[in-house]
Amino acid sequence: MALDPFLLARIQFAANITFHILFPTITIALAWILLFFRLRFNKTGQKYWMHAYKLWVKVFALSFALGVVSGITMSFQFGTNWPGFMKTVGNVAGPLLGFEVLSAFFLEATFLGIMLYGISRVPNWLHTLATFIVAFGTSLSAFWIIALNSWMQSPRGYEIVDGVVRVTSWLEVIFNPTMPYTLSHMLLACFITVAFLLAGVSSYQVLIGNKNEFVIKTQKFSIYLALVLLPVQMIVGDLVGVNAVKTQPAKVAAIEGLWETSRGIPAIIFAIPNEKERKNHFQVGIPKLSSFLLTHSFDGEVKGLNEFKDKHPPVGPVFWAFRIMLGTGMIMFVVSMFTAWQLRYKGEVSKFGNVVLVLLTFSGWVATISGWYVAEIGRQPYLVYNLLETKSAVSDVPPNMLSSTLTIYLVTYILLICAYVYSVFFIAKRSN
Repeated sequence: MALDPFLLARIQFAANITFHILFPTITIALAWILLFFRLRFNKTGQKYWMHAYKLWVKVFALSFALGVVSGITMSFQFGTNWPGFMKTVGNVAGPLLGFEVLSAFFLEATFLGIMLYGISRVPNWLHTLATFIVAFGTSLSAFWIIALNSWMQSPRGYEIVDGVVRVTSWLEVIFNPTMPYTLSHMLLACFITVAFLLAGVSSYQVLIGNKNEFVIKTQKFSIYLALVLLPVQMIVGDLVGVNAVKTQPAKVAAIEGLWETSRGIPAIIFAIPNEKERKNHFQVGIPKLSSFLLTHSFDGEVKGLNEFKDKHPPVGPVFWAFRIMLGTGMIMFVVSMFTAWQLRYKGEVSKFGNVVLVLLTFSGWVATISGWYVAEIGRQPYLVYNLLETKSAVSDVPPNMLSSTLTIYLVTYILLICAYVYSVFFIAKRSN
């Protein structure tokens, strides 16, 4: 069977970005939480805040290292597998990626050394400042990446000259209609991911008999943080959907499994979309709820997939990825409410609650990756929405070369993820 180089190039990039995104989701939020631990120690002098800092700065350093390495590998693919992307929109992508690299290396990497090795070697104010600069650098990196990605979702502020995109307004490029919602949604996802990471690892420490004060404080902090942020994320998610109705209606139709333009559409809980027959099988839904959520009217009209002919994303992956994201988020919310209730009325999390939190340690990754797939697959068949089709940007690299490098990537990534998860729990086990 002949291998499709286009499909292989897409799978390779998807594998790379899936692996890469795991680590910025941790470092972006964990840096600010480390700053919080540091400030609490400075103010109260209570040693458990510093113990928490010393434990989690190790996890931050490990996550940062893997994020940087995988990010460099991913950027190479723009030139090797997707030359049409930089050729067409390099005037937009190049500067934004350059700003992100400057943020990552000149702010994060430079001051990370002080965070790791300067606790007892530099004044408290300098170490605190270094922690702040690293946290600011991680968020600034996220800002530039989200600016580029959201521009690809809803491009503005450009003109096309001889088939090449030229910027007419950087303000419109950066602050495009999708950017504020995507940035807010992603940052909240990072903090929720880290909240469950902290909660899961702390619960693991409790289960193995480590009930030191810094472990209990970290567990309580992370559970309450998740409880507060998850409802906020639901509100922001609703705003993302409302914006997508205006900017990417085909993506919304795929999420909803909606084939015909309709009013008062249901929120489909379960269905099996059949793209060949252009209908859903075994559909179960809540009447009119999606129209209300997307248009804030129970009788609101939402465009169906048939409006876009063949210019719409593959329905099945977008439909299911959205529901995995939503379902994982709901499980996280229920667990955060349950464990917060136990803390409030029983003073500690039960053994059952601790086990559940350990199982959900990396649940934020599941929700984030699913949401990222909704965003990226939902943009298809375009690389830049309504501007550059994905097929137009792929290179002519031989399929046997793509398949061999893809195999190497996948094996390496699986081994690294296993090593990372093991290392996180190993670090936690050795701390006291």
